[in-house]
Amino acid sequence: MVRYIHQWLMDNQFAEHRLNRALLDLTEEQPADVVMTLLCVAPSCDRAAFTMWKSIMCSPRTAEPVQLILLDVLGSWPEHSTFTSDGGKTGAFVLAATVVMWKILQVPCVPQMVTVYFPHLLVHLLFQVFFSTLDMPEEVDTFWKGCQQQYSLATSPNRFAVRTLKSLLCQMQHEAVVLAMERKRGWDTLLCADTHHYAVGLLAREISRVSIPLCSHIARYLLRLLSTQEPRWELPALAFLVEVLECLNLSGGGANRVLQILSRHLRSKCRDRHRLALKALLKLNDNPSMDNSQVQLLSILLFQTLVSLPLEKDKKALKTHVRQSLLPLFFHCHDEDGRVAQASQETLLCVAQFLKRRDLEKVVKNKKLWKFTECLLADHSSRAAEHLRQAMPYLESPQEPLREAAIRFLGMAGRQLRGKKEELQLICEALEGMANDISVAVGSLAIQTLYVLQAVERAGYSILDSLHDQLRRAWRTRPRLLGLGWLRCWSSAES
Repeated sequence: MVRYIHQWLMDNQFAEHRLNRALLDLTEEQPADVVMTLLCVAPSCDRAAFTMWKSIMCSPRTAEPVQLILLDVLGSWPEHSTFTSDGGKTGAFVLAATVVMWKILQVPCVPQMVTVYFPHLLVHLLFQVFFSTLDMPEEVDTFWKGCQQQYSLATSPNRFAVRTLKSLLCQMQHEAVVLAMERKRGWDTLLCADTHHYAVGLLAREISRVSIPLCSHIARYLLRLLSTQEPRWELPALAFLVEVLECLNLSGGGANRVLQILSRHLRSKCRDRHRLALKALLKLNDNPSMDNSQVQLLSILLFQTLVSLPLEKDKKALKTHVRQSLLPLFFHCHDEDGRVAQASQETLLCVAQFLKRRDLEKVVKNKKLWKFTECLLADHSSRAAEHLRQAMPYLESPQEPLREAAIRFLGMAGRQLRGKKEELQLICEALEGMANDISVAVGSLAIQTLYVLQAVERAGYSILDSLHDQLRRAWRTRPRLLGLGWLRCWSSAES
């Protein structure tokens, strides 16, 4: 029927209204069949086909479903295929749908659905620019040469997509964006695969200057696409999203989706994705709609990336900062927020590998975190006081698991600080203050830990203990000038 209507209109130029009702009834009943068949029958959108497109795009009965189907087609490069009602698999070139949209945008009164779905159309036209720059299959190239002859288009497919994108922006009264991109050579930058994502970021900034609501709509659509699939257009999509994060309200589920997307890009091997993801994380830290756990998660993911990426020459400068992160990350492995706890464990493993601490790496890999404190303190007892200063703020954490972890750490640190009255006094005072904690379990743990430390201190610091500690330190330094017999002696003392 679609083929018949098209042929009849080709033969009868001024009688299109006679078949309008039949066409609309048919489209209302089977919109996908009509759209796909029309794209295949007249891929270059000849006069008769354009008449049919105007009829179905301007009717309230058919405009929205047809627009949604065209969006699906525009999002598939180089061809969109679907099964029609007769059981056949029909395919249509995506550029054919782009030609349809370009012609629709030339009419004096643009259909309302184009305005409603403007953000979606803009995104999919950017898709077209990118894909037609990267890849041009032979059959698509042949189709395009036919379009060039028919419409006298002295342009390539990607330039045609840019031309359509400009028409869309102008029809939506955003000529200022088009002119700004021209001045900054943004359209030319958009046509190069290596610089495409930079131009997309520029376009996002220019749109945000004229319409924050529009940016918000585009960003929400990109967020949906990036959350439900892994498109080949991920890098440009991320470039746009990063520039308009301030336009989004992330107080609901949007924050989780953003974090998931950024986490995926932080694990990518692409440096441009890393750069954009880090830029997004820094922006999100300043977003007032983000709550505390989200900020913690962002900070941990950011730190994990910094630890994973540095070149060999940068590692020495980072080593001190990375070492100081061990204890905070350990505490957050007990976080009530499962995402923060998981990210902390993953980052702690990265830090252990960065510092070449195989003992800590083994503990984290085997998920035996209760051994982590012992390994940390045993390696450098001289840093016990430094660790103590890091641990104290966690006694005031609103999370019960973090307060418990801090108390257990103080108990272990107290044993390493035997004989150091000032540090021990500080620990005991802190534990006494925790005795009346709002949580009975935390208060009980604090009292028990305090009793143990007091009992150990009363037992004194014997000569044997002192000798044993000296031997342990000597075993770690392993002087090269000493003989094998001494090494065996130390090894025996260590055991």
